[in-house]
Amino acid sequence: MTVRKIIFEATQKLEEAGIPSARLDAEVLLAFLLRCDRLAFIKNPDDTLSKKQLADFDRLIARRAGGEPVAYLTGRKAFWSFVLKVNPSVLIPRPDTEVIVEEALSVVRQESWIRPRILDIGTGSGAIALALAREIPDASVTATDISKAVLKTAQKNAAALKLNHSIVFLEGDLFEPVGGRFDMIVSNPPYIGAEEYESLPAGVKNFEPEEALRAGQTGLEFYEKLIYQAHGYLKENGWLLLEIGARQKQEVRAIFEAHKDFYERIDVREDYAGLPRVIKGRRR
Repeated sequence: MTVRKIIFEATQKLEEAGIPSARLDAEVLLAFLLRCDRLAFIKNPDDTLSKKQLADFDRLIARRAGGEPVAYLTGRKAFWSFVLKVNPSVLIPRPDTEVIVEEALSVVRQESWIRPRILDIGTGSGAIALALAREIPDASVTATDISKAVLKTAQKNAAALKLNHSIVFLEGDLFEPVGGRFDMIVSNPPYIGAEEYESLPAGVKNFEPEEALRAGQTGLEFYEKLIYQAHGYLKENGWLLLEIGARQKQEVRAIFEAHKDFYERIDVREDYAGLPRVIKGRRR
């Protein structure tokens, strides 16, 4: 069977299963299986697969048709300027999260800090911490997570990117494992409430870790803790940056403003779809 026909049939199976990016997913999974770039078999559509390769590909397509994310099937996900290892213990990094990296870099340039201390709370795969460590070589970056398994994945990513000497990884809940004060604290915390969680797409709800998505009943629980506690870990004029859900702008801003004795210059940045994505405030 030729590559052309294999992709055609795989795309049909995925479309029938309701996968919206059926053709792309089929091509990405085949490229992963063959350890090549998609362009290689697009240029050579009459190439064939061995029986074993075909059987392995069929298994990948069956799992994708069942809703399993492509990132978990391939074990990797592109983020910022690198590729991260991912697995079902960590949330799959989204392109929208790159906005908090951009905003953090903007703040660093604005403040002209020398050797800034940066803390990433709930680091997951390490995406934000690694991007900041790469872009700010003189930064001292600390990354925390409550899960030992998650931290192992983040540490593997740091080692693969040769950034393992630039970041300290600590296990613990929120600020529990850290000491001292930081120039900047960043976090992409769980922010989905109970009702919204039940309505998530099956590919997210059934495969990605609930603890990385669901915050509690309202979805604001982690913001309340982070905003209240962070000022005690920020240097004077240090910044707190948080990723937020698209419909949480007013609620999270209200939490910041409830602590206006601690924070000033509260502002919200939109993502490239025009949706609120990052909120920040500076410690007075």
